[in-house]
Amino acid sequence: MIIISSVLRMKISVVTPAHNEERYLAACVSSVIESARHAAIGFEHIVVLNRCNDRTEEIAASLGCRIVLEDARNLSRIRNAGVSAATGEIIVTIDADSVMSQNMLGEVVRMLSTRRYIGGGVKIVPERWSLGIACSLMVVLPFVVWHRVSAGMFWCFRSDFDVIGGFDERLVCVEDVDFGARLKQLGRKRGLRYGTIRRAHITTSCRKFDQFGDWYFVRHPRVVWNIFRRCQQTSAAFYYDARSTEPSGERESLVTREFKS
Repeated sequence: MIIISSVLRMKISVVTPAHNEERYLAACVSSVIESARHAAIGFEHIVVLNRCNDRTEEIAASLGCRIVLEDARNLSRIRNAGVSAATGEIIVTIDADSVMSQNMLGEVVRMLSTRRYIGGGVKIVPERWSLGIACSLMVVLPFVVWHRVSAGMFWCFRSDFDVIGGFDERLVCVEDVDFGARLKQLGRKRGLRYGTIRRAHITTSCRKFDQFGDWYFVRHPRVVWNIFRRCQQTSAAFYYDARSTEPSGERESLVTREFKS
């Protein structure tokens, strides 16, 4: 009880990277507000603006978020900038196109208060399903199983985030898998487990499938291979260069030509 009470008195800093996220951000922030209210815990939501030219900043400010600027084309650096500005003892990272279930932050507190977990990831639910999405996820699954870490939304104590050096800014892709692996390694040294929150979940958008097609990874499995082996060109094309305003064929070739060359 004493341990649970001490964690409840801690503040949670939620960090969200945002590059032109006016379509999704309000739902993300609102879900965090509701979850914090449900858990009766203090929190702050830090939105890291990354080269935005839409209403993302306006939306974040209107919902009471703290705003940090970071223009690097590097998700690790963007997330680290948000954590550097954080004042909470607990760090939670969630993407702007995801929403957390009402009980999520309560589960973070519960898991950390047991002192059996170093931190971890969460259960991820896509906003929609199709046969193509299911098959594409099956292509990705072996790589996820190989690394044996869950992701989607990370949670840990700020002190432990600092010990492992945050997200590796040398990486432009799978920085989340790398972070989870290093957090898990730290936990192993301390006799703590890397946890996956299963009683709560995040729902994430399918915008990459909307952009490239539900069957994309099935038709181009080498893109997945290149991303997980940290191929900088493929990853930069898939995560940073592709634009939803381009015709579907042009968007697809932008990525696939990176591993054909």
